[in-house]
Amino acid sequence: MIDVAIAGGGPVGMLLAAELALQGVRPVVFERLAVPTGESKAGTLHARTAQSLLRRGLLEETGWPTYGSQRFHFSGMFGLDLGAVATDGPSIVGSPQAHAEQVFADRATRLGARIRRGAEVTGLVQHPTHVTLTVGGEEVQARYVVGADGARSAVRKAAGIAFEGTPARVAALMGEVRLAPDVPGGWHRTPRGWLLVWPGAGGRARVTTYDFRAPHPDREAPVTLEELRETASYIAGFPVGMSHPRTLTRYGDAALQAAAYRKGRVFVAGDAAHVHFPWGGQGLNTGLEDAMNLGWKLAYALAGRGGPGLLDSYHAERHPVAARVLWNVRAQNALAAPDPALDPLRELFASLMELDQVNAYLSGMISGLDTVYDVGVPGAGRMVPDLAVKTAAGEVRVAELLQQGQPLFLDLGGHDDLVELVAERVPVVRGVTSGEAPSAVLVRPDGYSAWTAGAGAAALEEALTRWFL
Repeated sequence: MIDVAIAGGGPVGMLLAAELALQGVRPVVFERLAVPTGESKAGTLHARTAQSLLRRGLLEETGWPTYGSQRFHFSGMFGLDLGAVATDGPSIVGSPQAHAEQVFADRATRLGARIRRGAEVTGLVQHPTHVTLTVGGEEVQARYVVGADGARSAVRKAAGIAFEGTPARVAALMGEVRLAPDVPGGWHRTPRGWLLVWPGAGGRARVTTYDFRAPHPDREAPVTLEELRETASYIAGFPVGMSHPRTLTRYGDAALQAAAYRKGRVFVAGDAAHVHFPWGGQGLNTGLEDAMNLGWKLAYALAGRGGPGLLDSYHAERHPVAARVLWNVRAQNALAAPDPALDPLRELFASLMELDQVNAYLSGMISGLDTVYDVGVPGAGRMVPDLAVKTAAGEVRVAELLQQGQPLFLDLGGHDDLVELVAERVPVVRGVTSGEAPSAVLVRPDGYSAWTAGAGAAALEEALTRWFL
């Protein structure tokens, strides 16, 4: 009997496995591919994901962070300054998806997770105490199952979880090619669509086309070099020479979300829970934050810790976050339409982005820094800053204290009565800080506050029981 079976060995599944293993659970990851493809469709980790990885000691290994001012786009308009809101860590991190996946897989296996490659989950049956999985023709028993197996998730379908939203209307192609030298790099919006070109070494480039005429008639049809060349040439308005294709793929702008992130003993995360067009590079980040939210909760449920609503809180907290991502991506796609009649609207929107308040709103949304969970305590539910705390044993940072994935009661104001209440239930750190922080805070394993000073001792007792006991 497996404690937690994870279908899908992409970055989300591997990070979830690492989170579970950190808590002492020995998950098994079932990945249909015998070997990783090495392909990276995403390469941007936003500030909230960077904060989470820092709190696990994974940030430096995973990517290359940029601090301070960092220009970013909304619907292809590069007017955002992410550094204006990313005051607690990197503004953005460069990390090819394949690299991050391997980092998480290495962490998971070091901690005791098992990864079974060439093993595809094709079905499941739920029982009151466990789930029976069909994996490569054999049956496997697990107490809980997480579908991190992509947009066409077999786990989600077998569990009977609806995938709801809006269908595709844009046809996108992407591939790595050897490109003619007269094709400029950058993001190009024309009256016929978008041509995105990222130049690489040796004359190669990654090319993406957004064709707004109609969705793909066959989403599963293989992409040919001729199709990519013709579409790029149509959008550009001149012949685009290209050759030697690699990793050609097609996708659309369908915006879909699982109606429930939990059904009995089955959960969904990442693309199995939400898919959308890639404006803003938010998809992978949203999935990785799913993993950070779910891992410790599943581990606590297996250990008999936490209140009766612990596992349901995964849907309650993460579903609204992804719904907001789908909302802003739909808005970006509407602004991106190639019709020249939209040019004045784009120009107006670009001028609004220069306002500090608008920049903060959009940057906080794209980066995930505006994520706040409803934990039932006023003032709580936010990511606790990486404060430097001076203790009797020396200075320590909050991120260091969270690297083992344990909860924490941080007393920065000499609350002897509260320390006595929590001392035998969660680790306590007492000290002082020069940073802005409440005088006491109860921190969840994922770095979010479950209670802050001012809510009172009774609310602290309720929070301890809800999350940890």
